Amino acid sequence: MVSDSPALFWFRDDLRLADNPGLAAACEAGRHLILLHVLDDSGDGTRPLGGASRWWLHHSLKSLSADLAEAGQTLILRQGQARDVVPEIVRQTGARRAFWSRRYGHARALDAGIETALAKHGCETTAFAANHLFEPGTIRNADDKPFKVFSAFWRAARRRERDIRPAIERPRTIPPPFPGISGASIEHLGLLPTAPDWAGGLREAWQPGEDGAKARLMAFVDGRLADYADRRDFPAEPVTSMLSPHLRFGEIGPAQIWRTLAGNDTADKFRSELGWREFAWHVLDEAPDLATGNLVADFDRFPWAAPDKALLHAWRKGLTGYPIVDAGMRQLWQTGWMHNRVRMVVASFLTRHLLTDWRRGEEWFWDTLVDADPANNPFGWQWVAGSGFDAQPYFRIFNPVLQGKKFDPDGAYVRHYVPELAKMPDRFLHEPWAASPIELQAAGMTLGDDYPEPIVDHGQARARALAAHQAMRQGN
Repeated sequence: MVSDSPALFWFRDDLRLADNPGLAAACEAGRHLILLHVLDDSGDGTRPLGGASRWWLHHSLKSLSADLAEAGQTLILRQGQARDVVPEIVRQTGARRAFWSRRYGHARALDAGIETALAKHGCETTAFAANHLFEPGTIRNADDKPFKVFSAFWRAARRRERDIRPAIERPRTIPPPFPGISGASIEHLGLLPTAPDWAGGLREAWQPGEDGAKARLMAFVDGRLADYADRRDFPAEPVTSMLSPHLRFGEIGPAQIWRTLAGNDTADKFRSELGWREFAWHVLDEAPDLATGNLVADFDRFPWAAPDKALLHAWRKGLTGYPIVDAGMRQLWQTGWMHNRVRMVVASFLTRHLLTDWRRGEEWFWDTLVDADPANNPFGWQWVAGSGFDAQPYFRIFNPVLQGKKFDPDGAYVRHYVPELAKMPDRFLHEPWAASPIELQAAGMTLGDDYPEPIVDHGQARARALAAHQAMRQGN
């Protein structure tokens, strides 16, 4: 039944009109509809966004606002603590129904508190599972405990594949906005960088928003997907979906992707990557401190090296002297994204070769990735560091030279992001220090000047990392 009182839909990490069950329900609940987004940088239940994510959010909100304007609606933007802003909106407007998409981890408690506050104003809240194939916390083992191994988790999830809800069409009509309520301009939120403007590469690489997400999906399904299973680990080859930031901000829902892949026999490997995303969110819901606390308690006594600002700076800026590492870190800085294989290589380098606490790397990725989300970013770092569930064994230490030769054999990726090595012969591209002085001169290269010498020796770093792991296991 449509109420004379306005309804409210609170956009969070679901910045889309299609496949948004909460929005669809809100459109049926009131003669007027308040569409709200709150920028909450307080750290109260949610983690403040990093710089690259703030850039993405600006453009995603701009796209959503334009889509809503075409439908005769207005996106109300507010800034402040959500636990204060949302109840105040309800109090001002007399809204009697509120809708949103559920959040997980520490955000569960925040949302519960807001729901209680709204009830005091006579407003009933309805929350929907909108951003996952399987709601976090619902895939459990025979003992009703969370899975700690991905393969077992994914087998259990696939047995429930019929539970994946159908994708929902965008509302045909959206009720008009509630009169007399306004918000801030997108520019007033201060999401974009000012000086220096470091976002030029992001603007060239991405089209944030629901239309951009749909275009990415169709380009992937119609072209790249056929080669994904065999070629996804080669960073110079454009076969990955590039959907991760669109998923992170909810510009497309996983149910939409899943249904689009239906009947495609070549899509199983990509489906399993969606499964890893699901697994990370299930882990976060059980371990809300995923970004700060080791999942494996033994790592609480791991002997990380003392912080070294020079080494950390070299890693961040792509100046380690290991070309595949440097290419990845420069891709990250230039585009706000990094190929998944290279993410593993650079994370292994930081935690093994530099023996730096994984949390320092996670923080940098959080600030510089456009797809950094509260679950997958820390989950991935803990997986590489060895402190997470179903993690990579600590004794598996990527050799960055061999990784480069195997997955960038012709050097196209390295040459693109490390142009000072462009003239280096293929056989020395991933280890330029092995070239003779004559070969370096022919390539126009002076090590230590045009390109840094390695900041650590691989063999020595490997031995140190293994010794540190052994010390942890022995309780020293």
